[in-house]
Amino acid sequence: MPGQFELDRKCINTIRFLAVDAVQQARSGHPGAPMGAAPMAYMLWDRFLKHNPANPKWPDRDRFVLSAGHASMLLYALLHLTGYDLSLEEIRSFRQWESKTPGHPEYGATPGVEVTTGPLGQGISNAVGMALAERWLAERYNKPGHCVVDHRTFVLASDGDLQEGVASEAASLAGTLGLGKLIVLYDDNDIQIEGSTDLTFLEDVAHRFEAYGWGVFGPVDGLDLAAIESAVGTAVADADRPSLVICKTTIGYGSPQQGTAKVHGEPLGEANVQAAKDRLGWPREPLFYIPDEVRDHLSRTVERGQAAEAAWRDAVNRYAATFAEDAAAIDRQLRGELPPGWDEGLKDLFPADSKPAATRASSGVALNAIARKVDGLFGGSADLAPSTKTLIAGEMDFAKGHYNGRNLHFGVREHAMGSIASGMALHGGVIPYTATFLTFSDYMRPPMRLAAMMGIRVIYVFTHDSIGLGEDGPTHQPIEHVMGLRTVPGLTVIRPADATETAEAWRAALLRTDGPTALVLTRQDLPLIDRNAYPSAEGVHRGAYVLWEGGAERLDVILIGTGSEVAIALEAGRRLASEGIGSRVVSMPSWELFDRQTTGYRESVLPSAVWARVAVEAGVKLGWEHYVGLRGAVVGMDRFGASAPAEVLYEKFGITVGSVVAAAKAILA
Repeated sequence: MPGQFELDRKCINTIRFLAVDAVQQARSGHPGAPMGAAPMAYMLWDRFLKHNPANPKWPDRDRFVLSAGHASMLLYALLHLTGYDLSLEEIRSFRQWESKTPGHPEYGATPGVEVTTGPLGQGISNAVGMALAERWLAERYNKPGHCVVDHRTFVLASDGDLQEGVASEAASLAGTLGLGKLIVLYDDNDIQIEGSTDLTFLEDVAHRFEAYGWGVFGPVDGLDLAAIESAVGTAVADADRPSLVICKTTIGYGSPQQGTAKVHGEPLGEANVQAAKDRLGWPREPLFYIPDEVRDHLSRTVERGQAAEAAWRDAVNRYAATFAEDAAAIDRQLRGELPPGWDEGLKDLFPADSKPAATRASSGVALNAIARKVDGLFGGSADLAPSTKTLIAGEMDFAKGHYNGRNLHFGVREHAMGSIASGMALHGGVIPYTATFLTFSDYMRPPMRLAAMMGIRVIYVFTHDSIGLGEDGPTHQPIEHVMGLRTVPGLTVIRPADATETAEAWRAALLRTDGPTALVLTRQDLPLIDRNAYPSAEGVHRGAYVLWEGGAERLDVILIGTGSEVAIALEAGRRLASEGIGSRVVSMPSWELFDRQTTGYRESVLPSAVWARVAVEAGVKLGWEHYVGLRGAVVGMDRFGASAPAEVLYEKFGITVGSVVAAAKAILA
């Protein structure tokens, strides 16, 4: 049997050349980072990472996030070698159709992949959310002598990750909160696609992270396993601060072109592959070679993982025997389930005689009603909670030294807020929500896109949804944003018309477990729709429903509204009906929910025989042709807004009852 040094060397080279061979066979990919980072990744997985390949979803596992997602073959090699359900054939199928080894790691596609990464900066920011969720659950549920939540979040990040602003935002918050179980290994190889990082990145990373409140260890030689192990061990022992372990590595180590941008994002080429194997003492053939002693050593991870999980389950059983209610609650939360009766009373939150209210205010009422029963509902805003109405009454702030609070303050960090919320959802045990003004949704679009791609439950609260916010002017008036959100596959957008629809929108968001939801809410007051006289607001769950109809036996025109414009459509419908024009008013809070309904239901709401249709929304018109067709009309915005009171803006921009009536008559003429 080889000694430990020789065994470690063989394991590291196996990881390197599985990556090299896979990239070469695929004729695309990133071989350089796996070749350089293999020693630190191997050391972490072999000596520190607590995980069970036989059960990748074990709740108390350590999380590993490959923020440098372009180095995906590094992760796939580790997953295969340590016993995850990822065959060598899948490694051979790297980057091919329907393989479990896509070009960048994809959550749900590959066992053991914790998060979809690739857009740099996102992974490290997601990891902050994972560490945050672990800290909250531990504080909430661990008891003296009973520790059922106790794991770490490890990250492998690149120079490019740390150049992205979102990583800085998230790291700053992590340091402020003192998330001590977050450990980032920084693959500092001084190379990016265009050449040396000196072109753009001369800052002192160590001092920057120290200023954030992190513990910084290194730099250490990325080839020195003992030094890496010592640094990571010291970081793990630092319970009060997140840690950055700086490893100086050589991209493409072993290749004739090592240390250059040439090895970053393209195959080495056959000659360079052979030269690298010769230099590192690796056989040229067979491809995808795995020595028996390497497979034997790394496959023992399964046995260790099963033992660790078994010990944890014993601890959970002892915990449940003493704290049955808490055990049931955390089990339910980790499974993503809602407690029995969680939505009782939502229908009665807003009596028929309620005064007009902004849907942001109605949302705050609904949020608090739900939060009293759904303990795992946990989140906050980007320094806008008083305006977005997203504070949970009676709960403390989540802060350093007070980790069981449910009001999370993200600071003015919308991009990181979105990414952290995704990490919280991916960790499990919490249902995260975020809040900001709709116009700032642009700042958090990348993490929303990834959340939709991963199909995770995150709730985004966006208030101040149109020109209706008034005097703050065009910089804060979102014109194109609702339509932009609707273009994201898998993101459900709900723009409720009143308080009752808002309560149902929250219920729909909580019930949805296969993707994120955006709640789009007003600043200005809206009249309450009397549900004794009109259909139930439960129509929200079907995306659109017939709110009112009248004027003639024959249906002549359909008026479609969302949010604050439903009231305009309703008054326009009544006016048309008074003139003998058969009119139907449809409230359509969610395109996505409506489009998921059966053909029969959609036809019952928008019968194809009635081609005269007018949509009204205080936003861009583009996209509404999906429902009004080429012969219909849209009353909306063609330009940015202006600074003035809301009622003046609606009049000046023609978002009025008169405009809707005129549009309908023009179609019917």
